[in-house]
Amino acid sequence: MSISTAHPDGGVAGVTDQRDGANTARRILVWDLPTRIGHWLLAGSFALAWLTAESESWRNVHVASGYLFGAVIAFRLVWGFVGTRYARFTQFVKSPRAAWQYLMSLPGSWPQHTVGHNPAGGWAIVALLALGAISVVSGWLSFNEIGGELFEELHEGASTAALAVVLIHLVGVATGSLVHRENLVASMFSGYKRGAASAAIAGARGWAALVLVIWTSAVVTFLMR
Repeated sequence: MSISTAHPDGGVAGVTDQRDGANTARRILVWDLPTRIGHWLLAGSFALAWLTAESESWRNVHVASGYLFGAVIAFRLVWGFVGTRYARFTQFVKSPRAAWQYLMSLPGSWPQHTVGHNPAGGWAIVALLALGAISVVSGWLSFNEIGGELFEELHEGASTAALAVVLIHLVGVATGSLVHRENLVASMFSGYKRGAASAAIAGARGWAALVLVIWTSAVVTFLMR
């Protein structure tokens, strides 16, 4: 069973169940380079910011990590509209019902399989981007002593909520890897997954990855000057 839609960069991507042989198809490029680099920059900067949050001696590292986190979020928001097919919000932000149906299919014999982000994972991404943006803005305001304790508490609350979503995301990645018998972590490094040839993206977009690196470096350097 397959529900397919056409995409701007050519080919067809769909939501399938396991009977369609999604894991026995060829190895195709799914994640472009800026999506992969952005993903790991978000993960690394969030982890570093969290680990240094309570240390006064590591305060500059915490602040720089927050700026990097925010710069990547800004890029990802733009890339969500102009990036390759699986990076676009229109591809993975589905209705709550679609997310629920995906989750309910996992214990069954024929769990739904998606080449890109699954519907539940899509909502986790939206939550992380939203909470991350709130955390960065409130953190900047608090660091510059604007708004008193209000933004400090908002910063801590948003960061804690983001951590909870990250942990749920990790459980989802582990579950998806086991259920669909594919290494989702490895695919976010290599960019490749199993799927039909028509579902592959056209290229890795190395130029956009360079833009991401230059943009994030410029933002952190400017704000930490």
